[in-house]
Amino acid sequence: MLQLAKVHSALARGLLACMALASGAALSADVSYPTRPVRMLVGFTAGGTSDVVARIISKKLTDAWGQQFVVDNRAGAAGMLAVELTARAAPDGHTLIFISSTFSMQPSSTTKLPYDPKRDFTPVTLAVASPYILVTHPSVEAKSIKELIALAKAKPGHLTSATAGPGSAIQVTAELFNSMADVNILMIPYKGVVGITDLIAGQVNMAFAGFAQSMPHVKSGRLRVLGISTLTRSSLLPDVPTIAESGVPGFDVTIWYGLVAPANLPKPVLTKLHGGVVQTLKAPDVRQSLTDLSLDIIGNTPEQFAAIIRTDIDKWIKLAKSQKPQSR
Repeated sequence: MLQLAKVHSALARGLLACMALASGAALSADVSYPTRPVRMLVGFTAGGTSDVVARIISKKLTDAWGQQFVVDNRAGAAGMLAVELTARAAPDGHTLIFISSTFSMQPSSTTKLPYDPKRDFTPVTLAVASPYILVTHPSVEAKSIKELIALAKAKPGHLTSATAGPGSAIQVTAELFNSMADVNILMIPYKGVVGITDLIAGQVNMAFAGFAQSMPHVKSGRLRVLGISTLTRSSLLPDVPTIAESGVPGFDVTIWYGLVAPANLPKPVLTKLHGGVVQTLKAPDVRQSLTDLSLDIIGNTPEQFAAIIRTDIDKWIKLAKSQKPQSR
């Protein structure tokens, strides 16, 4: 009986092994992805943080998987054009979009979106995050947030701020500053990094900007940094106060960047894509490149990223309803 039991046990183990191999083969067949070039949309012009990070990730995935991951800049409507294209694409993983916090802010400033940000997408991972810094042209008399607010109140509608257009993260952040500081700074919309170029030239007075675009000009003296958009100071600029501690209590904006796909992306494709991106973010050369851009590396789960998107959408809608409109 003991010998027979051993035989049955061996047969059972063999059967389980065969089943596991068959299952593994089926899974491998399911995740033979990508099978053709992958388009990674970016809703803004080349040179911005979304574009730069998307290109770093795309190159690594191309090298790892042998299929081209092509960054496709489709600027327009503060990124909404590219988002809509993604929402309408086939959910097979061959059309993706690298989004920023603008994605979660737009429902608070746009009444009719051509897509549902909570339902029409499959979050993959939040890749990186960073605060904005408020920078001014050196000709602006103010040398602190408090002085800037005083100047704006003394000359309503006189100061101008470069933004990426209505509904963009920069626009929403600047409008939030207007409302919470009770000032009237005029918004001047630009596409891509052109706003920074005009700011350096003195065509506009100030802007909320990412570290990557603004810090080289801060170091050269062509721009002056006044404050950090998050509640805590940046380790990269420890001597620069937060906007919240400089006269606008509670001001807190963190900008994140992440990858999403159309809704109903097959689970095996999502799993492989998520794993590939997270592994890319762990690569030493990628980490160094992103750190040089003053970005915090995240690489969370699809479920965590989805929760952040939902929470952020609700947060910005609530803030928009609570802030009084500014006269122009």
